Amino acid sequence: MADIDDAASEIVLIVHWVGGAHSELRLPKRRRGQRNSTSADIIQAVRQLVLIASDDLVAGLLNRNGLKTGNGNRWTRERVTSMRSSYHLPMFKPADDGIEPWLNLSNAAKLLKIAPKTLRLAAEAGEIEAFHPLSDGPWIFARASLITTAAQSIAERARQNPRYPTGSHPNQQSLFSSTT
Repeated sequence: MADIDDAASEIVLIVHWVGGAHSELRLPKRRRGQRNSTSADIIQAVRQLVLIASDDLVAGLLNRNGLKTGNGNRWTRERVTSMRSSYHLPMFKPADDGIEPWLNLSNAAKLLKIAPKTLRLAAEAGEIEAFHPLSDGPWIFARASLITTAAQSIAERARQNPRYPTGSHPNQQSLFSSTT
C-alpha cells in the first residue's frame, strides 16, 4: 500500500507480509522543480580529466574521491560516458603521433628530467601552470607549458641543487640483472 504524507513530504509504503507482519518504508518526495543532476564541480573535474584519462580511469578517480552521481550512485564507465554525452564533453583519445598535448605528473617530470615531487612542488607554488581537479587525483600539465623558460629554469635549478642531486647515486646497484 502506498500513501503520500504531504506534511512530511514523504511517500509512505506499507508492505503487508504473509503471516500478518507489516513493514513501513518512508521515502523523500521530490519537490516540484527538484532535479538530481551532477554538480558543476564534478563536470569541471571531468572536463579536465578527459584530457589525460579514459572513462574507466575517470570513474575510478571520482569514486576514490568519494564523489557520487546526481542520483547518489557510484561512478562507472557507462555513467561517465553518459555524463560526457549529456554535457558535450570530449572523450580521451591518445595522440596519433604519440606526442600527447597533456601529460600527468610523472610523464611531465620525465620530459623535464626531474623528480615528480620537484615538479609537483613547483606547480603548487604556482611557478608552472597545471590543473589539479581532484584532491586525490592527478596533476595535469600542458606540454606547451613544459617547454617555457619558467619550466626550464625549474629543471635547471633542480639539477644544480647540490643537496638533492637528480638521478640515482653512482654507487647504487640495480635491483634487476642486465638483460643485454
